[in-house]
Amino acid sequence: MPIRIANFMGKFGWEMQKKFPKLSSQSYLKAMFLLRRKSQKDYIEYFMRDPEHVPYPNVVNLETINRCNSNCAFCTANIYAEKRPYMYMTDEMFHKIIDELADWGYKGHLTMYGNNEPLLDKNIVERHRYAREKLPDCFIFMSTNGLLLNVEKLKEIAPYMNQLIINNYCEDMVFRPGVQQVIDYVKANPEEFKDLDILVQMRYVKAVLTNRAGSAPNRQNEKEKVIKETCLMPYTDMWITPDGRLGYCCCDNFEVTELANLKDCTVAEGWNSKKYQQFRERVRRGRQYDPLCKHCDFIDAGLRMHMVNEILKEDRKSGGKSREDLGSRIADTFAQKTK
Repeated sequence: MPIRIANFMGKFGWEMQKKFPKLSSQSYLKAMFLLRRKSQKDYIEYFMRDPEHVPYPNVVNLETINRCNSNCAFCTANIYAEKRPYMYMTDEMFHKIIDELADWGYKGHLTMYGNNEPLLDKNIVERHRYAREKLPDCFIFMSTNGLLLNVEKLKEIAPYMNQLIINNYCEDMVFRPGVQQVIDYVKANPEEFKDLDILVQMRYVKAVLTNRAGSAPNRQNEKEKVIKETCLMPYTDMWITPDGRLGYCCCDNFEVTELANLKDCTVAEGWNSKKYQQFRERVRRGRQYDPLCKHCDFIDAGLRMHMVNEILKEDRKSGGKSREDLGSRIADTFAQKTK
């Protein structure tokens, strides 16, 4: 598959982020909440028809190391703002999670990424190999800032992934040398990567984005605002920290929440735990009912919304009779569409 290069709204969007950061961020978020509100609510009602027997997660986020090597101004994991105690996932915990996902019959999206840079994990290639072997039907993707990426590393990990997202964070709309090297090599050798979707995104390193539940370093003056919208993340994403806890989502930047602990239960049991059920009920009514979520203005307008809309469409076609494994089947279908 040819390499794709994206830059949201091109030069205009870039200049808006630089010159009018708050205006561009607030305008985008307001538009997304308006456009996605009905689909979000419809999916949550679909998901919660039987709260004790819920569909599979659409995305499993497996953070194997909780460190990053970038300086993004909007993220608490940047090298200047990091406050989390260092954690690295043991092989025992990693294998337990992957094996249990396989036993569970999971066929959705899997990424070994969270609030971190996945290539900092010295075993990341071997871990992708193991995941691919155990979960052949999963859509495995990685999001990296590209600082540690080169052609050699790309060749090592490419056979085990469906998609590689390279976020080229910068201030000048210029690709970093390593990223440019990868772009040039893939363009010169397209057949070598015909089964891998490679997306390179030009990203402004000082962008003002969502407030990450009030933790974003460059939005500290707005963290008391209460958000009353609901949110998809408790119903679409399983978020696993390096020590095996199931947390809320990527916006729990300091990883303080715990809905289950995989040291004490299986992945399936954690996803269906009483704490998870209670959390979903709170967010179903609105973010203001959860102490962490009430100040969070995150909204997903990409992968999750695409999958949610597909699931709702298929659910309507079936008259609500095919819910049991619809999430994983749609995840698999969506994965095939991106190939």
